[in-house]
Amino acid sequence: MIMSARLRHRRPAYSGRWEAARLSPVVLTVLIAVLAFSTPREIAISRLLPAAPALAAAMWPVFPTMLLGALCLLLMTVLSLFYTDLGTQYTSAAIVAVTLAAAYGSHVRLQREEVLFQLRLVADAAQKVLLRPLPRRIEDLEIESLYLAAQEQARIGGDFYEALGTPYGVRLLIGDVRGKGLSAVGVASAVIGSFREAAYDEPDLQGIIHRLETTVTRHSAAFPAQDQPEHFATALLAEIPPEGGHIRFLNCGHPPPLIAHCGKVRVLDPTVPSPPLNLASLIGDRYWVDSVAFSPGDQLLLYTDGVSETRDHAGRFFPLPDWMRLQDLEQPRELLGTLHRDLLRHSGGRLDDDIAALALRRSDVEDRGVADVEG
Repeated sequence: MIMSARLRHRRPAYSGRWEAARLSPVVLTVLIAVLAFSTPREIAISRLLPAAPALAAAMWPVFPTMLLGALCLLLMTVLSLFYTDLGTQYTSAAIVAVTLAAAYGSHVRLQREEVLFQLRLVADAAQKVLLRPLPRRIEDLEIESLYLAAQEQARIGGDFYEALGTPYGVRLLIGDVRGKGLSAVGVASAVIGSFREAAYDEPDLQGIIHRLETTVTRHSAAFPAQDQPEHFATALLAEIPPEGGHIRFLNCGHPPPLIAHCGKVRVLDPTVPSPPLNLASLIGDRYWVDSVAFSPGDQLLLYTDGVSETRDHAGRFFPLPDWMRLQDLEQPRELLGTLHRDLLRHSGGRLDDDIAALALRRSDVEDRGVADVEG
């Protein structure tokens, strides 16, 4: 799974800027010292020395912050040997007071960072339960997943997916809950849990979708959201039967998947739209299953609207079908890696919505032989 790829992609530039910023208290101290020695004493640049430890508290640990304060105090003492009318005692007292306050502020900041780090560990564990790593291969299908949170600090969102090998074939789910935050995460968790049970029990996709519909309805009643009248989610179910040769879809208001076949890309719009989850009581509960050919070597891309609705600086959407046509029939992992890179390039490195995607490729005879040898 390529969940942390975005962080790895952006880390070098960010890390370089952060390391440079961490040196800013030292740079400020040196600059004030140079100006204090080189400017007339009437300007009293030395009175700015307390600003250096105050700045250090925002990015340094306690001891280095206090050490910088001691250095500023030493500089002030040296300056007083050359200029006796600088008000050394007042500036020195200010340096001591600011340094002590900065050290305490640094201590509080480090405690909060530790709490935040522990919360992120919990969020990472929760995400692994909600969006557990998918197997790289189920039967003759190669599978890869991609998840990107819109906010870099976030670990969990309302997008979800799952892939299971069942007695009825390989069954896939991808969806997107309306809204954000813990409310959306709760709905996504309920839907995935229900799918993991229903995929093994129900003989057809309509049975699965009825189970998911019931789950979201009950969850919405048990945990009403304050910021919206009810929960609902788009979802796409797919099934590749054991005999292969075709793939079945049930699309409940979700963006249509793409399939690459013999160098051509087809957008798999549903023949008859099916209602999103938890809206069947309002617009009807008719569910339509489509079937398309799925031959060896074909590649399938399932995605949430965060992919197709990624905008550039001019407000243009990411041209996903055209982008797919330009790709060679790469392995799923390579395809999603390229998609991730091009989405960030298109958006200027900033995503406005969570992104989830599944790429599948049906292995041909040669690929199966290689896999058997490696196994």
